[in-house]
Amino acid sequence: MLKSTIPFANIRFFDDVPTVSRLEMRFTKFLRQLRDRRETERLIEAKAEGGSDETLDLFPSGLSSEDKMRIANRAVNCVDRLDAATGMQHLKTDDRKALRRLKDGVTVSRVPTEHDADVLAATLHEEMPWMGPATEHIWHALRKSVREDLPGFQFAPLLLLGPPGIGKSHWARRLGKLLEVPTTVVEATGEPASFALIGSQRGWGNAGPGKIMETILREKCASPVMVVDEVEKAGEVNSEKGLRFSLTDALLPLLERMTASTWQCPYFRVQFDLSWVGWILTANSLHGLPEPLLSRCPPLELPQVSKQHLIGFAQRLGKVYDLPDEAIATIEEIIRSCRGDIGGPSLRTVKRMIERAEIAYVRPLLH
Repeated sequence: MLKSTIPFANIRFFDDVPTVSRLEMRFTKFLRQLRDRRETERLIEAKAEGGSDETLDLFPSGLSSEDKMRIANRAVNCVDRLDAATGMQHLKTDDRKALRRLKDGVTVSRVPTEHDADVLAATLHEEMPWMGPATEHIWHALRKSVREDLPGFQFAPLLLLGPPGIGKSHWARRLGKLLEVPTTVVEATGEPASFALIGSQRGWGNAGPGKIMETILREKCASPVMVVDEVEKAGEVNSEKGLRFSLTDALLPLLERMTASTWQCPYFRVQFDLSWVGWILTANSLHGLPEPLLSRCPPLELPQVSKQHLIGFAQRLGKVYDLPDEAIATIEEIIRSCRGDIGGPSLRTVKRMIERAEIAYVRPLLH
């Protein structure tokens, strides 16, 4: 993957910002030098007109209390203006330190050529062929990003709709790995409110920046893959005052590129460009999902995994775990013993069988 650095935040950083005391010293020195120079010029002019040193009324070189007050006020004003120009004047020291990681920009990733996009999509499809509609969506988006010579890849948000256990989240993580970007998963069932994803405003007891900003600040990458798992189970979250903090409501501005590019973080209260983030939502059904979310993220319906696909998955994963052939053959037989071509064990079940087989065949036994 190629990496490009882009500006990410609507803030500015200044190196070696002077303190008020340093500015006061500089202003004091400047004023004294200025008055000394004027005194010298006045002395020279007076001598040229025939005056003498004894009769000349020279300016005093010292500073009055009024001069010192004016210097102090000007130093404070200068520091305040510099602070306001950063866009971080409202933040505490720790939060400024956190945002300082953005000083040199953040990276976005892209595939170098359309051929590389083809190879990536082929790899993903070979590993999980039943996820074909999702892989095809990503494939065309990657090729389009190359043709348009974008600094990073961009793809429209995905809502993967399908039965549980077919590997929707696994596919999203694998995509992030192939794209060489960080992947963060938000479990909608455990964190139905918006706080976990986008953060919460100051004043709340658990105020923080949220997983999306934590990921970008930690990795210095503006194009992570964000996975919201089982989004249909987020539900409604209301405060005692009747305010809504729904996860799906928080997602709406992030799923449109135009609004995402000027997104205002509720915790930092700073504008960030989240238009490069790749959003993948997973759902087992559309029940409970609001229409505005579905209009921004049309669902891709995915089929149940066939026995043949499950066997292929077991073979590939078994080799990753370095299982002997007889162990893999046993798991294949279990899958085949299920009735019908569809309706066998889920992908999760097959993965657990592989992990248990590794314990039984590979790891040494305690005596």
